[in-house]
Amino acid sequence: MSTLASHSKKSGLMDWLTTVDHKKIGILYLVAGGLFFIIGGIEAMFMRIQLFKPENDFVSADMFNQLLTMHGTTMIFFAAMPLIFAFMNAVVPLQIGARDVAFPFVNALGFWLFFFGGVMLNASWLLGGAPDAGWTGYAPLSTTSLGSGVDFYVLGLQISGAGTLIGGINFLVTIINMRAPGMSFMRMPLFTWTSFVTSGLILFAFPPLTIGLFMLMFERVFDANFFNPDNGGNILIWEHIFWIFGHPEVYILILPSFGAISEVVSTFSKKRLFGYSAMVFATVLIGFLGFMVWVHHMFTAGLGPIANSIFAVATMAIAVPTGVKIFNWLFTMWGGKIVFSTAMLWAVGFIPTFVMGGVTGVMLAIPSADYQFHDSYFVVAHFHYVIVGGVVLGLFAGLYYWYPRMFNRVLNETLGKIHFWTFFIGFHLTFFPQHFLGLMGMPRRVFTYLSGQDLDDLNLISTVGALLMAVGTIVLFINVIISTSKKYAPSEDPWNGRTLEWAIPFPTPEYNFAQTPLVRGLDPFWLEKMAGNKKMTPAEPVGDIHMPNGSILPLFMSIGLFVAAFGAIYKSILVGVIGLAITFLCMFLRSVIDDHGYHIHKKEVEEDMKEGRS
Repeated sequence: MSTLASHSKKSGLMDWLTTVDHKKIGILYLVAGGLFFIIGGIEAMFMRIQLFKPENDFVSADMFNQLLTMHGTTMIFFAAMPLIFAFMNAVVPLQIGARDVAFPFVNALGFWLFFFGGVMLNASWLLGGAPDAGWTGYAPLSTTSLGSGVDFYVLGLQISGAGTLIGGINFLVTIINMRAPGMSFMRMPLFTWTSFVTSGLILFAFPPLTIGLFMLMFERVFDANFFNPDNGGNILIWEHIFWIFGHPEVYILILPSFGAISEVVSTFSKKRLFGYSAMVFATVLIGFLGFMVWVHHMFTAGLGPIANSIFAVATMAIAVPTGVKIFNWLFTMWGGKIVFSTAMLWAVGFIPTFVMGGVTGVMLAIPSADYQFHDSYFVVAHFHYVIVGGVVLGLFAGLYYWYPRMFNRVLNETLGKIHFWTFFIGFHLTFFPQHFLGLMGMPRRVFTYLSGQDLDDLNLISTVGALLMAVGTIVLFINVIISTSKKYAPSEDPWNGRTLEWAIPFPTPEYNFAQTPLVRGLDPFWLEKMAGNKKMTPAEPVGDIHMPNGSILPLFMSIGLFVAAFGAIYKSILVGVIGLAITFLCMFLRSVIDDHGYHIHKKEVEEDMKEGRS
C-alpha cells in the first residue's frame, strides 16, 4: 500500500516492538511460544536421557526436580498457552470480519506481560537454580524449598497470568461486539466459538491462580502460614486453589485445538461441519463442566466418599460432550472428498490419540481405581495423551492450515508429512509404554530406578520415542526456514477455504477488510463461492478506515513489572520501586496522551483494491 501522509510507518525491529496489529502480535506469540516449546522439549529430553537405563547418573536428583518443574511449567504456561493465543490473534478477528481486536493496546500489553513472565521464570536457571517443587507447586514442597527458584516461579506466573487474563477479556469483548453484519452467534466458525468459550474460562480460572500465587508468595516472604498445619494452616487449601484453576486450564488448552480440528476436517473433507449446533452446545457444556471436576486430582487426599463420588460422576459426564465432538468429526469425514494434506493428517491422527487419552481419563475418574493409578506413570501417560496427543497435535494441524494466512507462505508438504510421521510415531513410542510402567508400579517424579524390576526395556523405548519426537520438531523448523523462499508464496485461497479468513487476498492488508463483509450464513465464504462470487458481498461502501497507532508503552510497562519482580525476589526496595515507577509512569502517559489513531483515506483503499490487494 502507498505511504499515507496521515501515518508514518515504522520498520524493522521498532515496528515489532511497538505493534498493536493483531496479526503481528499473533506472530510474536507464535515465535515466543515456539522458543519456549524448544526449551521445554530440551528439558524433557534431559529427563528421558536420565531414565533410559537403571541407576543412571546423567543428572542429579536435585537437577531432575528442577527439570521436571520447569518442563511442566514451561510447556503448559509458556508454550501451549501462547501458541493458542497466536492462532486466536491471527484468525479470530478475520473469521468474524473485524479490522482488529477490541483493545489493540491491551492486546500488545498481554503479549509483553506473557513474554517477560516466561523470561523471569527461565532466568532462574542462571540465578541460583530453577524451581524444584513440581509444576503444580504443592505445599509444603513449595513453601519450604530452599533458594529463590520458587520465587521465580511465583512471580513469573503472576506476570504472565496477568497478560493471559487481559488477553481473554479482550477476545470476549471482540467476539461479542465486533462481528460483521449477519455474523450471528450461530454462524460463527467453530474456532471462534472455542476461542470465545476459552476466553470465558480464562476470565474465571485465572483469578484463583492469582490468589493462590499471592498466598504462596506471602507464605514464603512473610511466613503467612496459609499452608502450615503447625500454625493453623492447611496444605489442601493450595491443592483446591490450584486445581480450581488447573482443570479448567486443561480445557483452555484443548478447546482451541478442537476448534482448529473442526476447521481443518471441514475444509479438507469439502463438507460443512456435521452437527454444527451440537458442536457449539458441546463446546459450551465442556466449558461449564470444566469447573466442576477439579477434585478428581485429589481423590486420594481424604475428602471422603461423598465428595469423591460427586466429582467422579461430574468427570464422567464431561466425556459425553467430548464424545459428541469425536463422532461429529468422523461424520464430517464420512462421505467427504478427503484431501490428506499435512494439516488433515494431524487432524486424523489427533482423533484416535485423544480418544485414548480420554479413555484413560475415565479410568482415573473412578476413585477406587485412582487409588491404584495415582502418582504412577499411568497418570503421566494419560496427561500427555491429552496435552500432547490432543493440544499439540491440534496446534500442529492449525499451524499447517493457517501458516499461509500468517506468513504469506505455505509449508512444504513433503517435509510436513515427514514431521507428522516422525513426531506421531515418536509420541506413541514415548507415552504408550508409560501406561504399563505405571501399572507395574513405577512412581512419578523419580529420577532413577533399580535394575531387575522389569522397567528397563519400556523406559528405553520411551526415550527412543522422545528422540524421534525431537527429530520431527527439527524437521518442522527446517520446513519453516525453507518456506521463506518466494517459491512457497501461496495462491489465492490455497485450501479452498470456507470461512472469512480466506476471503482476504495475500498478503493481508493492515486493515484486513477494505469493506466489512456481509455474512449470509454458516461458512460465508463458501456460500459466496457457490453463488459464483469470487469475493464477499460488502456490507458498506468504500470509506476511510480508522486504525490504532502503535505504542512502545506496553513493552515498558512489562519491563517495569519484570524489574519490580527482581526487587521482590532479592528484597531490594529500591529496585522494586524503580520497576513499579516505570510501570505507573507508562500507565500515566497512556492516560494523558491524546492518541486517536490514524486514518487510511478512501483514495488509498481504492488504490489497494485496484491493485488486487483487497
